[in-house]
Amino acid sequence: MTSIDKATRPGLTQSVHELLNPRVIAMFFLGFSAGIPLLLIFSSLSLWLREAGVERHAVTFFSWAALAFSFKFIWAPLIDRLPVPLLTRWLGRRRAWLLVAQISIMAAILLMAHIDPASNASSLTRMALAAVLLGFSAATQDIVIDAYRIESAAPRLQALMSSTYIAGYRIGMVVAGAGALYLAAWFGSEAGAYNYAAWRITYIIMAATMLVGVITTLTIREPVTDRAGEQFYAASDYLRLVAIFAMTAATFALVFFYVEAFFSGLKQIAGGAVLTNFLLEVLHFVLAAGIAVLVGWLLVIMGAINRRMARDTWLEPALDFFRRYGLKTALLLLALIGLYRISDIVLGVISNVFYQDLGFTKSEIATAVKTFGVFVSIAGGLLGGLLATRYGVMRILMLGAILSSAAQLIFIALAHAGANLVMLYIAVGADNLVAGLASAAFIAFLSSLTSVSFTAVQYAIFSSLMTLLPKLLGGYSGSVVDGLGYPGFFVFTSLIGVPVIGLVWLAGRRLRLASQATPSGHTATI
Repeated sequence: MTSIDKATRPGLTQSVHELLNPRVIAMFFLGFSAGIPLLLIFSSLSLWLREAGVERHAVTFFSWAALAFSFKFIWAPLIDRLPVPLLTRWLGRRRAWLLVAQISIMAAILLMAHIDPASNASSLTRMALAAVLLGFSAATQDIVIDAYRIESAAPRLQALMSSTYIAGYRIGMVVAGAGALYLAAWFGSEAGAYNYAAWRITYIIMAATMLVGVITTLTIREPVTDRAGEQFYAASDYLRLVAIFAMTAATFALVFFYVEAFFSGLKQIAGGAVLTNFLLEVLHFVLAAGIAVLVGWLLVIMGAINRRMARDTWLEPALDFFRRYGLKTALLLLALIGLYRISDIVLGVISNVFYQDLGFTKSEIATAVKTFGVFVSIAGGLLGGLLATRYGVMRILMLGAILSSAAQLIFIALAHAGANLVMLYIAVGADNLVAGLASAAFIAFLSSLTSVSFTAVQYAIFSSLMTLLPKLLGGYSGSVVDGLGYPGFFVFTSLIGVPVIGLVWLAGRRLRLASQATPSGHTATI
């Protein structure tokens, strides 16, 4: 991707004026809509489950419900190609899919609201299914918003649209994080005094906040795009494409759950060690995914789908990336993408449980983490963007990797200090400042790797890969804490970030990235 030449960039006065552009403002509200679901799967749900008496290791397994964000590249091409019956004619292809995703998000949150995880054994299964639906719907919304942002404005507006989107996203996270915790406490649920009704009302209110996104979708304009060079297929081809995707997904689910007992037996034989359990779970996942891909491939070979359509949909975006960088460099870059955020994501899965175990109240956690922490992360993003612009992306990417690994050690001091508010704010501030700085450089890095011919799909691949392994490992964070204690866990999250430093160094030797931190296109630093 090429960046806008400095001479063509709008001046400060023009940039401020363009902030009032309806498309730029619309991205703020779409960002808010995108920021609501994630914490309702992660931290807020974690505290709800803990108050309901669910064991810590089971709580962290729920983070896997957000794995849809790590696999959205699989159905991103479908969203890009398939029309929604009736709605596409009325709203256009982007707004139609946005509305479907937002309504699905509201339905999933309402389903969660009407399940009491403390009622019986099956309630946890039903809660997990509702959380998976929420993750899938939210990931779909992210795909569509990203595509809408790319298509709805010229390159000169992309940075402003990304900035307002991120601002809205962060505020949405505050509402779903701090807001949900405040509401649950206000309605009468606390650690040791669980009140299901309080959490039910809280999640119903969270579902209602998604109306912001629905109203925005109904009022914005459908982007006008030139699709002259795009290959169109018959309606039957699209239906078969969806069928193949559904059969492949069903194969993965069936294999994964069918061999669950077998892998559980292997874990018992192996003695239940955390590392062994993790490796067996990775093997479990790879086996199910491999068989699902094999089934999909066989269906294509057998002629169940238009082969050219299958290639255009799933293979071409990946092949383009490998053609441009070569096999060795491409694999190195994919390894870096998959591991760069590993330390802070694994820590983030259990951070709220850690704060609660130290003795902090929900209100204290909400204020420190979900309000103070969010604004510090925004400041870190601005700092990262400025530094990356001044010194280059790879240098700040390296700085972010080093600081991300080192920042984990501050939590050891917090673990020893106990319920000390000063130490809590120091740890949260440092963690979020570093995360914001690293994210700014990382998004610029991902943007530089993306081809303008496959922007939406390739960025979906990168952002999916970015969270896949960290979330898989994060599901075992409760078990690691049970085995090592919190100080040992934070040493672990620091050490797993060390290889990232080497990967950044190797990637820096192979790549020559422009010093401009915010290339034109679809992303901006945060």
